[in-house]
Amino acid sequence: MRRWLRHVPNVLSAMRIVLILPIALSLEHHRPIVTLWLFGAAALSDGLDGFLARRFGWQTELGGLLDPIADKLLLAAVFVMLSLLGSVPLWLTMTVIARDCIIVLGATLHRVWLGPVVARPSALSKFNTLCQVTFVLVAVGAPQFLWPRVWLVWLGALVFVTVVVSGIDYVLVYGREAVRETRSARRVGRDRPSSA
Repeated sequence: MRRWLRHVPNVLSAMRIVLILPIALSLEHHRPIVTLWLFGAAALSDGLDGFLARRFGWQTELGGLLDPIADKLLLAAVFVMLSLLGSVPLWLTMTVIARDCIIVLGATLHRVWLGPVVARPSALSKFNTLCQVTFVLVAVGAPQFLWPRVWLVWLGALVFVTVVVSGIDYVLVYGREAVRETRSARRVGRDRPSSA
């Protein structure tokens, strides 16, 4: 199999980043159908790049960074635009962005102090992403298709709960892992024979 194929998931992740600007512009110009198509394509690329990486073993270090970054940037940009347009409450957007900032900050500190982070999205985190994507699709499509307002309210509540719970879960899981790695490094340092 051609070696360049292993970079296809990375190309799909990069495509999501490229789509951020067109999606933001279509939201700004009140083109819900175009927005739904573009956002839908981005969401499908997210599922496809993960499937290809797992199915064919095309995981790369770049892909491990690019995929979550693309997801977070895309969703953050859409939430911000929807808040500016008055479709999504600002507090919900701030909650979504705050969770991502905490995760990125934690990963950065881990990399600086302990070494590379192995990203392992939990089932709860994946469910949270699914809730956010569904919420965005409904928020964009509701005015166009006259969907009941209650859908948006319930989905917004679900997004808030899963954002908070998955954020706490990330802090606890990776916090415990960081403590374990720190203790292990200290033990290795104590057990290492002195050169004196």
